[in-house]
Amino acid sequence: MGFPGTWMTESESVVYRVVPKCACSTIGQILHYSDHGRFFDGDIHDSTSGLHKWAQTDSQPVITANVKAHRAYAFTCVRNPYRRILSSFFDKIAGIQRNGRRYRGNLVPMLMQRYGVDVGSAENGFAFDQIASFRRFLLFARDTIRFRRPMDPDIHWSAMAGHVGTFVANGGRYDAVIFTEAFEDGMRRVLGAVETPVPVDLSNVPRFNESQGHGPERAHPVEAYFDDLSMHLVREMYHRDFRFFGYDIDDPSNRMPKGEVDMDELHARLTD
Repeated sequence: MGFPGTWMTESESVVYRVVPKCACSTIGQILHYSDHGRFFDGDIHDSTSGLHKWAQTDSQPVITANVKAHRAYAFTCVRNPYRRILSSFFDKIAGIQRNGRRYRGNLVPMLMQRYGVDVGSAENGFAFDQIASFRRFLLFARDTIRFRRPMDPDIHWSAMAGHVGTFVANGGRYDAVIFTEAFEDGMRRVLGAVETPVPVDLSNVPRFNESQGHGPERAHPVEAYFDDLSMHLVREMYHRDFRFFGYDIDDPSNRMPKGEVDMDELHARLTD
């Protein structure tokens, strides 16, 4: 199976396991800059040079050799599961993608027909009942994760533990798991542990949020979107994410993790 979702600097200074909706655009740009002294012009997910990526066939043996020997510092980044699934809804379901279309073509029309999701339109200013539509989307996300219907789960709302776990299951080992909610502190720890060809001043790095401005703004506090049923669905889908990464499963308003990840425990649990 190898190391899907793994990126590595061309200098092999650092290895990063991508987790969608967890600052991956910004992290990829930082890694690109740390080798080349410039950010990639465009969405870093579209780059085909400047970074080793598992999706690039020529990069696979280089990544494999490095990860198997643990020659470089390896890390990943996670996010509060309540906020991650909410972000996925506003970005991938309610938002217009950078190509000017809806995500995955017929996905939104199917959600409208089968789950009663309403996402408004540019013509009406994306006016819709955000809370009701999000809760209906949660039912769909649960169906994809638990029953793999009406489709397999999308990478943007499949559990973080699944993404993170493939790296360990195939022979990798993490040196750090950082949190989106404490992003600058986490990236400072990563960069402080490695030697990069180009120094990175994190205070001058912009956030590369490719979805920003392409859809509706969230109109309510995070906790307003989660009633008892919604919290039950989130727990059902992401109970391992809460347990592994230390987020508060009982309080959607608490965005911060309770403490650092126990790396030995994490590796043991991911290989259970």
